[in-house]
Amino acid sequence: MAASLELVVDGQRVAVVDEDASLMDVLRGQLGITSVKDGCSPQGQCGCCTVWVDGKPRVSCVTPVRRVAGRTITTLEGLSSTERDKWTEAFCATGASQCGFCTPGIIMRLAGLNSHEKAASALAAHLCRCTGWQTILEAWRCVGATGAKRNWDAASQRACIEGGVPQIVGPQIVCGQGGFADDAAPADALVALSDGQGGWVVGETINEARQLANRVQGRRTPVQQQMPLEFAEGDWAARLRTSWVEPAYLETDASWCKPGGQPASPLANGGAFGAKMPSPLPQIARRLADQHGRTVRVLWSREDTVRFGPKRPPVAIGIEVDGQGIMRVARTTDIAKAVAAVAPGLDVQQVDVVGPPTSLALRGVGWVEASVALSALNAGGARKENQQWFLAPGGGKATASWADDRLHVRVRCGEPLDEVVLRSYCIGAAHMAYSWVTSEALCVDETGEVHDLTVRSFGIVPATKMPLVEVEIEPSQDPPTNGSDAVFAATAAAVWRAAGYPPDWPTGDLSRAVSEHR
Repeated sequence: MAASLELVVDGQRVAVVDEDASLMDVLRGQLGITSVKDGCSPQGQCGCCTVWVDGKPRVSCVTPVRRVAGRTITTLEGLSSTERDKWTEAFCATGASQCGFCTPGIIMRLAGLNSHEKAASALAAHLCRCTGWQTILEAWRCVGATGAKRNWDAASQRACIEGGVPQIVGPQIVCGQGGFADDAAPADALVALSDGQGGWVVGETINEARQLANRVQGRRTPVQQQMPLEFAEGDWAARLRTSWVEPAYLETDASWCKPGGQPASPLANGGAFGAKMPSPLPQIARRLADQHGRTVRVLWSREDTVRFGPKRPPVAIGIEVDGQGIMRVARTTDIAKAVAAVAPGLDVQQVDVVGPPTSLALRGVGWVEASVALSALNAGGARKENQQWFLAPGGGKATASWADDRLHVRVRCGEPLDEVVLRSYCIGAAHMAYSWVTSEALCVDETGEVHDLTVRSFGIVPATKMPLVEVEIEPSQDPPTNGSDAVFAATAAAVWRAAGYPPDWPTGDLSRAVSEHR
């Protein structure tokens, strides 16, 4: 039998079983503390599981529980109500939390800072894919201030419009209570993990399932990333070529199901930028539950999401001055229709390329690349007084410009409903676009195997390198529409223009210095 050891967790002395598990697994699995999240499974790279050990922030997923025996562990639940409330109020006031998955760990990091430390540098231990960092840093600066009263229903309505799935906005979301599937799984559920070969191993606990899977976590590859597609021959006025891109949502796919029951949705309080729409885990959870006659909790690791989850497909676009051209793209269902809606002059040629799966469900796939390529033809008219506007399929419009190492974004998307939420989604979309153009790509070898398997290998721009984003929201009484997708396209075009239209993305970092507000 496994030995027990004692910890002081959130002020209470507890005995836990030492089953060669991590501190994170013990906090979640044995003590039911769900604010401690698993976003990298476990690589110690996303920061979602950050807690305090004797008052100092530590990533708990790579901390063996036996190493902290007898020590004091503090989670978000263990902060005083006054301390916790001031952080949730600050994060709500600035829109620093969207899905809320990464937020508890970030709060524990920031709340543990000494006054002389820099928040942006401290966030190097974390990944937030939704907010683009800026609103988090703004929250850090306004902790303790009293925020204006908000209409949470209106805020949630705007979040639903921007995220594309039902979402809630409020203090509980900042605390990580967004209804994530793995948080709601019954304590006695079996745990199923991928064996990496298309099958599943099932254990009584996540630690047992990991041992049965016998998989070693992947790391970043030293192999140089290569462009998977070539341009079609032609004397093109503009060319744009991209590689595979990982959506990098923080909450990895999860579901659970009782025998004969309805499986839990992996979407929770966010749509993962469309990447979870085709997730197979609910169906797998139901099949395994029926097979074992017990509730089964099914989890993808971070490595699984990279290997099996949908990617933004690589493209190679050549375009003439009249808008005619050829867009080569890794085969993706219905992408020709999406491109035709914005660039009818492009001949879409789908190419069978070995590599990870792709999906049109991801944010702006096809129409954004085509719109951005067309924008290069109109560069001469894209001055401040005559900026290029990008129209998203949902009806929102946006324009963006780069100047003085910062991005200025202007958005038209009907009635704002809640400007804090809308601004947050626009900043997050601008970060995603800036990161995509300047630094994001996956290394996929000639056999189609993905080699970049950790969250830090995707090329996502960190807080210390993200330029300031200024958002101007045009007032309107028109019906609200999605604005952040248009901002995503407009920002990508502005950053590419500022880089001088190099044909291959990523282009490299544009920002020469980080603003003093960091």
